[in-house]
Amino acid sequence: MPRITKITTRRGDDGFTDLAGGERIRKDSKRIHAIGALDELNSALGVARAQKPQPATDRRLREIQNDLLCIGAMLSRKSLKARTTDAPGFDVHSPEVLEQESAELQRRLGPLENFLLPGGTPIASSLQFARAVCRRAERELVALSRSETIDPLPRLYLNRLSDLLFQYARLENRAAGFPEQFWNSR
Repeated sequence: MPRITKITTRRGDDGFTDLAGGERIRKDSKRIHAIGALDELNSALGVARAQKPQPATDRRLREIQNDLLCIGAMLSRKSLKARTTDAPGFDVHSPEVLEQESAELQRRLGPLENFLLPGGTPIASSLQFARAVCRRAERELVALSRSETIDPLPRLYLNRLSDLLFQYARLENRAAGFPEQFWNSR
């Protein structure tokens, strides 16, 4: 486990930051945008967890937060040899697991009649917000992959995660007795 001895280093004052291997890159690079979007997603999940979701959901969200830190650690290494399999604690089967979880929740919750308006209870709203941040993080990874070779598994993970967060929002609304609010397409 990494040990952080000092928070303020002043190494970023010049607009550059260090990657895990020591290489310095600009803070506005696509790689740092992707890492930053993962950090925002992780923080959004922290806000959702602070609103006390159902215990099983909370446990799963904590596991997902750990996965996101593993993906961020992987992205902080620019070496082409830095693959998902090298990321500490990241299971290469995670995207498949997320997809199975989402499908199981879909079976439990039933099919949708129309698009849903994000919202409902505070926890469901937070999960919908986290889903939107997740989609942005995925777009940042796509942008990075257009200019650098990166492992595709983090992108797949985020794509499946956004679906799962949508299902968790539905689940939390259902548990609170809040009816789904459908888009009025007129």
